[in-house]
Amino acid sequence: MKKANLKEATKARELSMLLVVSGSGENQEFEGRITVYVTVCVIIAAFGGLMFGYDVGISGGVTFMDDFLKKFFPVVYKKKQHAHENNYCKYDNQSLQLFTSSLYIAALIASFVASKVCSKAGVVLTAGDLNIEMIIFGRIFLGFGVGFANQAVPLFLSEIAPTNIRGALNISFQLFITIGILLSNLVNYFTANIHPHGWRISLGIAGIPASMLCVGSILICETPTSLIERHKVEKGRKVLRKIRGVENVDDEFDSIVHACEMARQVKDPFRKLMKPVSRPPLVIAICMQIFQQFTGINAVMFYAPVLFQTVGFGNDAALLSSVITGLVNVFSTIISIYLVDKAGRRILLLEACVQMLISQVIIGIILFKGLKATGANLSKGEAIFVVVLVCTFVMGFAWSWGPLGWLIPSETFPLETRSVGFAFAVSTNMLFTFVIAQAFLSMLCKMQAGIFFFFAAWIIIMGVFTWFLLPETKGVPVDSMVDKVWKQHWFWRSFVAEDEFRTDVKVV
Repeated sequence: MKKANLKEATKARELSMLLVVSGSGENQEFEGRITVYVTVCVIIAAFGGLMFGYDVGISGGVTFMDDFLKKFFPVVYKKKQHAHENNYCKYDNQSLQLFTSSLYIAALIASFVASKVCSKAGVVLTAGDLNIEMIIFGRIFLGFGVGFANQAVPLFLSEIAPTNIRGALNISFQLFITIGILLSNLVNYFTANIHPHGWRISLGIAGIPASMLCVGSILICETPTSLIERHKVEKGRKVLRKIRGVENVDDEFDSIVHACEMARQVKDPFRKLMKPVSRPPLVIAICMQIFQQFTGINAVMFYAPVLFQTVGFGNDAALLSSVITGLVNVFSTIISIYLVDKAGRRILLLEACVQMLISQVIIGIILFKGLKATGANLSKGEAIFVVVLVCTFVMGFAWSWGPLGWLIPSETFPLETRSVGFAFAVSTNMLFTFVIAQAFLSMLCKMQAGIFFFFAAWIIIMGVFTWFLLPETKGVPVDSMVDKVWKQHWFWRSFVAEDEFRTDVKVV
């Protein structure tokens, strides 16, 4: 057995790179390797992001298809056909918005069972829709699976990742979200011309990533932290050896045991989370989710085809523009994977605020001057420029607030409140995603071009928050955040009482 383990470790050494994980407060080093097994676990877990991304992108394209509108939203279809009607209000319909937003309110109460069962049930209901009630009910079922995946995957990735590449591995979740959005745009582009059931194909394909995540979850391991926390100590040691690719994991194992012992002393994690000592990571986690949605990104990604048709593109051109936006989203997220553990979190967030602010303001100015409520659309040149600006906006979001909105909350909570704390983050994200999805088309109708200035104002608030209240967490072990981050920050250290915090714990 030992010989086999040594052979496995040798093979892992040949297939992986050496990494060094520094202990907290000591000059101790934990040797480990990026093993093939960890890579497989990351890919399988990240399929939760693919499922979420596909569901985000597919709804906007489907609500754009005439066959879908004629069947479920004939009033919207008639409004769309009348050129003299308000350009900004063609798609203003609460039921139409509920089709998109219902998924996210369901995700607030997602559970483990819902992830495996309800995702499949939701696909069947949405693809086989007979009426508007059935289609919305199907979206709600899908929401349960999405909500659980968004809760579990980032925490899983943070716990198995070595400290010096934790950001990159965690962002693989966001990368798969962007790939899911891109795939949904491509699917919509091709199914839009399959009459009259193209929309059924688009919705039905959502079952593929859900099924892959369901099957893959059987194959991947639990994290060492999870196992040791549930008193499966030797199994935790075995898994730690497997994911690190080396035999000697005693130091890191001891640090995990220490962290778990401290976590067990907290009998009520929710109550601990409500105390002032937990306020820094909780406030930041919640604010990150609110800000992520109030950049306006999901309004753009949900309704990109609708938005591009509003400014003057035809059906196919609007869908193609969404595909281009999706490609920008994917490649910009890859840039984030490369930069996040080199440049750090704060610089990416602050740079993106400037980039997104400029894009939103210019889009607002162009639409304010060139696209009136009634009459002609933008010129071809102006419409193309709007697409370029949307891509610039998406680019900034995709290497900053998109992935870091999930990464930072998953790495800043101590073990004893990590799960419940991150649940607050996910619930907040789903709540405000629901709000934006349900309100955007109505806001576009009422505010017209002013909606882009609305989101621009929020971006200013985000930048101020980041500059003053968001500390850098690059390279800090997840269980050393208290001493190395919160106690050192000019504002948050006032909430950290010495006698209420645990002693410094080594890296998990």
